[in-house]
Amino acid sequence: MTERPAQRVPNRQLAALIAEAGFSNAGLARRVDQLGLEHGLDLRYDKTSVTRWLRGQQPRGTTPALIAEVFTRRLGRRLSAQDLGLDACAPVYAGLEFAATPEEAVDIAGGLWRKDSGSHAELRKIAFTPAGLVVPSRDWLIGRADERVGRGAEQAAPRVPEQSRPVQGRSSVPRQRQIDRGPGQRVTGGDIAALRSVSELFRTLDHAYGGGHARQALVRYLEHEAEPMLRGTYGETTGRRLFSAAADLTRLAGWTSYDIAAHGLAQRYFVQALRLAQAAGDRPYGAYVLVTMSRQAVYLGHGREAVQLARVAQQGVGSGPPPVVQALLHSAEARGHAVLGEVRAATASLVRAERALGAARPGDDVPHWARCYDEGQLADEFGHCHRDLQQYRASAQHAERSLQLRAPGYARSRLFCRVVLATARLGLGELDQACALGAEAAQQAMEMRSVRAVEYVRDFERRLEPYRDASAVRSYRDRVAALS
Repeated sequence: MTERPAQRVPNRQLAALIAEAGFSNAGLARRVDQLGLEHGLDLRYDKTSVTRWLRGQQPRGTTPALIAEVFTRRLGRRLSAQDLGLDACAPVYAGLEFAATPEEAVDIAGGLWRKDSGSHAELRKIAFTPAGLVVPSRDWLIGRADERVGRGAEQAAPRVPEQSRPVQGRSSVPRQRQIDRGPGQRVTGGDIAALRSVSELFRTLDHAYGGGHARQALVRYLEHEAEPMLRGTYGETTGRRLFSAAADLTRLAGWTSYDIAAHGLAQRYFVQALRLAQAAGDRPYGAYVLVTMSRQAVYLGHGREAVQLARVAQQGVGSGPPPVVQALLHSAEARGHAVLGEVRAATASLVRAERALGAARPGDDVPHWARCYDEGQLADEFGHCHRDLQQYRASAQHAERSLQLRAPGYARSRLFCRVVLATARLGLGELDQACALGAEAAQQAMEMRSVRAVEYVRDFERRLEPYRDASAVRSYRDRVAALS
């Protein structure tokens, strides 16, 4: 006798969420298809497909994760496939989760480092999603501080300096410290100092040569050095410092990914850096990560999201940070307003930034990541904002001042500023000067491994199109062609 197939159970969880979201069956199918396109998937679902899901059919592959992300965007809270009554599968949005615990944060960040180290070409194709900014920034703002981050500290014996231990028949020569670190080893202050030193090294390389120069080495360092430390043994104070150093390295990995136009990957690094900063109990650094995310949003033309991120950062730290940090936060908001063409709002934010920086004093306790924010950097922000607002005379004045003040080590930032100045000169009708500046920037871009540097130059060249028959523009194109 042939056994009858098991009857499907109607999916009431999915039905309830469809009603809550206000979707029609066709509307849900359309959104799933659109989200699939962001990931290079040619999905062709329709209202009949959704009807089948409601009757209990399980969608295949990564579709459950896509459906969950559609609802996450709509409802503003993180939902999994299981929350929708669907089978679990590998999440297509892995890395955008804001972990519930420090242990989970290490798992998510570590998984991202390992995958990036092994198959970075695949990860570079992941799309940036503005909706993926909402939940992490909200959870950082309203989330409670982690009560405990220490690991196994109560079981670990206190470290005794080698020279003070009793000899007991052994040689008094100090033992060589084990070179290969494994999970469970005790983390020391020297370990954290090493993380900080490595971070500064990679930061210097990034400023001078572009994010593509040593990005993969940085990711491998996170995988092989930082992750074993995070899975080691440490008390509360050391643990907070460790998470802070790991957050800094992770943000930098995101920044270098952003610089090579791996925007979806960069977004995931920034979210995980934000969560690691929360585990560190470092609210100002979390705000700095949000500013970094805001800058990426500006670059990609998402001005509204950029403004929101900057405001969340300001709200999250209040009035406590030193003036330099406040200036950085206000200038980030100004950049978002400028992309949107909001003259009054951008100007107001720039004024607040200028006042805050003017209130800074030499003795202020400024975090290491904000020490480079000075008058030269603020002038650069002014130059960019005025360029976006098509206030070219003001843009040129501030860009020139920034180039005078910024140190040569910030080569990529100086290149960006030079292109801003070239654009301003073009807007003022000074074609010869604009082309000369643009040619200098083009030469510098070819010496860097930075997609952003190339894109700045290309943007300038697009602005040259109305003048393509002018002798200065023809000369510019000849110079650039000769460089390649």
